[in-house]
Amino acid sequence: MNPAIEYYKAAIKADPKAGFMSTELSDLYVQAGLGNRAVTESEAALKANPNDLGARRILGRIYARLIGDPQANRIREDMVRKALEQYGKVTEQDPTDVDSWVMLGRLNKVVNDNAQSEKAYKKVLELDPDNEDALTGMAMVAAEQGDVSGAAAMLEKANAKSPNPRGLSQLAETYEQMKDYKSAAKAWQKALDASGGNPEVKRQLANNLLLSDQLDEAIRVYEELVEDEPKDIGSILRLSQIYRQKRNFEKARFYAKKASDLDGTNLDVQYNEVILLEAEGKSAEAIALLKQMVDATTRKTYLPQEKGNRLSLLERLGVMQRSYEQYPDAVKSFEEAANFAIGDERTVSRMQAQIVETYHQAKEYAKADATVEEYLKKNPNDRTLRVLRANLLGEMGKAHQGVESLTKLLDGKQDRETYLSIANVWEKGKNYPEMAKALDSAEKLSVAPEEKEAVYFLRGAMYEKQKNHDAAEAEFQKILKSDPTNAGALNYLGYMLVDRNVRVAEGFAMIQKALDQDPQNGAYLDSIGWAYYRLDKLDDALKYLQLAVEKTGKDPTVHDHLADVYFKQGKIKEAVAAWERSVSEWAIVAPSEKDEKEIAKVQKKLDNAKVRLAKEGGSSAARKPKQ
Repeated sequence: MNPAIEYYKAAIKADPKAGFMSTELSDLYVQAGLGNRAVTESEAALKANPNDLGARRILGRIYARLIGDPQANRIREDMVRKALEQYGKVTEQDPTDVDSWVMLGRLNKVVNDNAQSEKAYKKVLELDPDNEDALTGMAMVAAEQGDVSGAAAMLEKANAKSPNPRGLSQLAETYEQMKDYKSAAKAWQKALDASGGNPEVKRQLANNLLLSDQLDEAIRVYEELVEDEPKDIGSILRLSQIYRQKRNFEKARFYAKKASDLDGTNLDVQYNEVILLEAEGKSAEAIALLKQMVDATTRKTYLPQEKGNRLSLLERLGVMQRSYEQYPDAVKSFEEAANFAIGDERTVSRMQAQIVETYHQAKEYAKADATVEEYLKKNPNDRTLRVLRANLLGEMGKAHQGVESLTKLLDGKQDRETYLSIANVWEKGKNYPEMAKALDSAEKLSVAPEEKEAVYFLRGAMYEKQKNHDAAEAEFQKILKSDPTNAGALNYLGYMLVDRNVRVAEGFAMIQKALDQDPQNGAYLDSIGWAYYRLDKLDDALKYLQLAVEKTGKDPTVHDHLADVYFKQGKIKEAVAAWERSVSEWAIVAPSEKDEKEIAKVQKKLDNAKVRLAKEGGSSAARKPKQ
């Protein structure tokens, strides 16, 4: 060891600018357990000669190696500062030392000083424009600053020169952040090729093929995974999910059974069966099976994971019951979950919010308001409940009061979310100028793409309600440019086009894409049914609108759409019944949702249908032969 160290020292003395030798020597010291000796020798060398760059590089490298404290699981900031000091002095004396600039970039990133990290990496790129470490480091800084596309561009450049599994995986993950799953899949494919077929990389490829709607390719890769590992339940369930999404229930059942045969007690396997039953329209069976799963997770005492599983199942059961208008049962499920979670304030708060939302969806506004008030008496600082209360005030025609309550939550911590809540309340109060101001404030605080998309969505809805359709479409197109698979934006914009009877085919395609992602969504079913009506495909329209009524039976617009289809088919009696239901549902909507013009239109259609029904009844009687 000693002769090796002396040869390194001699080599460094002969060529002080060869920084890699200082790095190798410092690594040798550390590996031999001679770190303290290296520090002592380097400090002595610097005392004798402050310009000894080799000694500074050795010190910097050793300090950098000592940054992590595995026992305390923390970063030793004293070591970071010492390492920064040494590399800083190296670059002062030798501004062309690329490796030291790279280390400065990394070390500043460790202490979250993005500005100094970026400065160091930019210096590296001035000296070496294709430096992989600098491009990767700059990409990380850019991603944290919200410039995800810039990060992807840098990683693309880094991997173009020297592609490797790690760099390509980073690139793929960056594309995932951008929700550009198609590009992510391409990067994962390259990483897979570079890794020699790593199964975990292959799973990531399959997942991104699924997310980018390349379903047949995803099936191929998942089938390869299952062929390589026949007991890979995760991949088998994915295949069941994809075939369910393709509405190929026979194949979906084949893989569901395959998973069940491997491990029928697996909660993921059982839950896949629940979702499959729901997709097949067997909602009662789906709920019954979910109840069985809840009962099967009952224990006298629970491990943390068991408790988490039971809470998830209870909440999902409540959500499913609520979606099928089994409101009392849903409340019971959420109450059971809340009682089960006592001691976990966050979960209790979430279950209480679910209970309030259930009363809200049942249009029991007074009960929802009384319940949230009761919860707030016990926990007046619960942010979620205060936001719910403000929304209820907005729906009951007290928007100013709701906003006043929300304004008190502006504390510099979650102001973006608060501004979005304020915008929602102003929307219920139809105060669009104030809503626009709140959205502008929220947008200024939005960094990540999904944060901006939430603002665009609300602004698009605001413009649509003001009948400014061009401005509304522009906002939804912003979302789709960032995330082409955003189901909410696809459905809203698609319905907007279909409802106005313009570019109906284009709107239909958007709605279909949204429905493919969430086949049981009542709003999407209504949209696609209405699109079929506009295309004069009445049998298809009837099929989807009847499904929509099952999901959203308290929505007066869905009943109105169904009545229009019946009427056009000449089923006047059925149309009258549907319009009567629409009128009765309009009667109990929240004050903020009242639309007198729409109510008048439905009432007029109902009156005309009743007249026609009476006439047709009379004509039939006149033609009836006497006995």
